[in-house]
Amino acid sequence: MALFDLPLDELREHRSTSVAPEDFDAFWSKTLQEAREHDLDARFEPVDTGLSTVEVYDVTFAGFGGHPVKGWLRLPAGSTEPLPLVVEFIGYGGGRGLPHENLLWASTGRAHFVMDTRGQGSAWGGGGGTADPVGGAPAYPGFMTRGVDAPENYYYRRVYTDAVRAVEAARSHPLTDAARTVALGASQGGGITIAVGGLVPDLVAVAPDVPFLCDFPRATTLTDRHPYREIGLFLKTHRGRSADVQRTLSYFDGVHFAARGRAPALFSAALEDQTCPPSTVFAAYNSWAHDDKAIEVYDFNDHEGGGPYHEAAKVRWLGSYA
Repeated sequence: MALFDLPLDELREHRSTSVAPEDFDAFWSKTLQEAREHDLDARFEPVDTGLSTVEVYDVTFAGFGGHPVKGWLRLPAGSTEPLPLVVEFIGYGGGRGLPHENLLWASTGRAHFVMDTRGQGSAWGGGGGTADPVGGAPAYPGFMTRGVDAPENYYYRRVYTDAVRAVEAARSHPLTDAARTVALGASQGGGITIAVGGLVPDLVAVAPDVPFLCDFPRATTLTDRHPYREIGLFLKTHRGRSADVQRTLSYFDGVHFAARGRAPALFSAALEDQTCPPSTVFAAYNSWAHDDKAIEVYDFNDHEGGGPYHEAAKVRWLGSYA
């Protein structure tokens, strides 16, 4: 499908109809406070990868509920001083992969921490290693409706909390510079990045690419592509529950985290993206609170967005921040 969403001039003005719950900030403050009652217990075990330019550590830390969450920390070989830190979050269905993958950011001279996404890692890539031990009410297959009966039970409450704790874990390593921490990711990883940008007050920059999990009221009625379609298919069976589901989703909408963003941001959007429609990306971008923000637009691309072109753009852009 070619251009299907709003024209670009309207995208630049688009605002979501999603309304933040009155207790949004209190909900997240309480959630993170409860998570921090568990010892972070970040452990870094060196991995023999055969690589000569990058050192890799197998990381375990305590996320939501104290549950063990995995990650990789990659450092330029021979590092002796604290390095700028890039914390990366992964797209839907993927996991942290294998230790020798994803070497771009360590190759730029930065520390690179990649968080495994609980319960995922079996749809593409090199796999994941983090379970999600929390059960839930009946859900449509996938992750979008797990625990959608209430904000307290929703799957992404656990994921976003894990992500904040991932930043804390990465910063605890002696070769990372907490004062130069960047969060980034694409698709689901971009949505998680926006959430982290609203929950962690002292990041130096964020870079959400073609972000998922934004502007739920529009996304769930505009596109019939998964993963957003999981919500519609759930409601197709559970008739009359739309208002309750949208209420739960409002606690996790990137638009509301963006309104609390306190770091410079580089977004990207693709105008033929049916997975994360451009209007939903612009809804988050237009809500981003920090004045130093930019968005790269890829006119004739679907959900692949800018791909390697945008990787190069991020490397150039981050040079000004970390």
